[in-house]
Amino acid sequence: MRLRALLDTDALGLKLLGGEEELDRTVRGVMTTDLRDPSRYLSGGELVLTGLAWRRDSTDSEPFVRILAQAGVAALAAGEAELGDVPEDLVSACVRHRLPLFAVHESVAFASITEHVVRQVSGERAGDLAAVVDRHRRMMTSGPAGGGPDVVLDLLGSDLDLRAWVLSPTGRLIAGSKVGGPDLPADLCSALAAEHLAAARTGRRGPYRVTLGSTAYSLFPVRGGGRSPQAARDVRETVLSDWLLAVEADAGDWPEERLDLLQGVTQLIAVERDRRDAARTVRRRLAQEVLELVQTGAAPAEIAARLRVAAPVLLPGLGAAPHWQVVVARVEWDGGGIEGGAVAQSLLEEILVDPLTTGPEPADRIAVAHTGDEAVALLPLPAVSAEHDGSEEGLLADRLLEAVRRPLSAGLDEDGRVTLGVSAAVHSAEGLRGALEEARHARRVAAARPGRVCAAGHQELASHVLLLPFVPDDVRRAFTARLLDPLRDYDLRHRAELIPTLEAFLDCDGSWTRCANRLHLHVNTLRYRVGRIEQLTSRDLSRLEDKLDFFLALRMS
Repeated sequence: MRLRALLDTDALGLKLLGGEEELDRTVRGVMTTDLRDPSRYLSGGELVLTGLAWRRDSTDSEPFVRILAQAGVAALAAGEAELGDVPEDLVSACVRHRLPLFAVHESVAFASITEHVVRQVSGERAGDLAAVVDRHRRMMTSGPAGGGPDVVLDLLGSDLDLRAWVLSPTGRLIAGSKVGGPDLPADLCSALAAEHLAAARTGRRGPYRVTLGSTAYSLFPVRGGGRSPQAARDVRETVLSDWLLAVEADAGDWPEERLDLLQGVTQLIAVERDRRDAARTVRRRLAQEVLELVQTGAAPAEIAARLRVAAPVLLPGLGAAPHWQVVVARVEWDGGGIEGGAVAQSLLEEILVDPLTTGPEPADRIAVAHTGDEAVALLPLPAVSAEHDGSEEGLLADRLLEAVRRPLSAGLDEDGRVTLGVSAAVHSAEGLRGALEEARHARRVAAARPGRVCAAGHQELASHVLLLPFVPDDVRRAFTARLLDPLRDYDLRHRAELIPTLEAFLDCDGSWTRCANRLHLHVNTLRYRVGRIEQLTSRDLSRLEDKLDFFLALRMS
């Protein structure tokens, strides 16, 4: 604000005593002092308020004013409550140093002037910053100029004293202000992401206000693609993929102008998010092509040729042919109706990033495809990291979800599940088909466990799937006959389709609703068939051990 504006506000009770030609100076803050030398506390541009307690005689005014002028203050306002009229020696000193001087009527409290100046300056800074944000957003939209969200977050910190961070839905720190202190610790990032996901599941509009410890935060959703809060038919379609802007402040009493400013910041961050997703297009397409070749039984030479194309993109700068792991993820919601493949793809890309890695694009060596409710990640490993047997050098399932379990559980609430399976590392195209099947089997093992977020690795299949080729034929025949022959005989006599029902039930991980929908049956009919299966085999399909036995029998038959 300008000094001139102070005289236009009658409630402040200010009278100009000198410096009329300097009234276009800008006021950037306010300070009250009665120190003889306040220079250590001045940074320039302040309106200095003083009660003149520092003045003992007329010789004190000159050095005091000289100190203020050298510090670059905007003006001096002297109160009349202590000495009555402002001393003439102070007026003369201000004239010599071209420092505007105001007299403050004894009925006006310094606190009233301070509050007025701070409110005006803060409002103008917010307006200036809003213009910066708008200009920055236009730059970001037209090209990669502007420096990314970190620049605007730094402006929030320096101009509005707001510390802010961009977090992924799993609590990974993507960007943050370098002004005002260190980055958030990982556990606090995870807690904020969990609070955001839990609030988003309620359907409330942001910002969401939370208090962790003794600190208040306001959480603003960041929605990609210009999507409005009403664009998604169901919040579950996007809750596990939206970023958030966490601000260390309580936005409950903010004016509309400041809320609009922060919404502008979220739109700018959304531009960066969309750019990041666009950059992943090539990797996603490569993963889709490899997945289709593997699933359709293409020749290993054809798959190897596609991998040679993919390797430079997924492992830039590494000349050695990589080893590969496959990770399979599924996101499922009670009641169905929501295809989880795209959500699982975005979530898997996030989960496979090292949680200690910061920045918007650390996942440049991950390729994820999706089909239906399932996402499949092709994870390259430098060959040097799998020189031994490849089984322990790559990604381990039991460590995969440690850092993200808390926020994901909040987002899944009581009606969603995330299950993952991880294969062993393979060193050639010939091994990818087996790795894909291995990861899918491991995911089914994870799905059989209780909990909203579960993962299983290839180590947990070592005594079953990996050993099947070495089981003697007579043992395989005896095992499958004992479990499946009663069902086959019953199907022949009654056309009951118990074997197809069993296969579908296991493939749906024991979900009555999804299995009934797949088979176009009423749930009661499905329950009758499963009951008949259990009666004929003396097994219990609610037990993991019996599910695995049936699964293995079907696979070996």
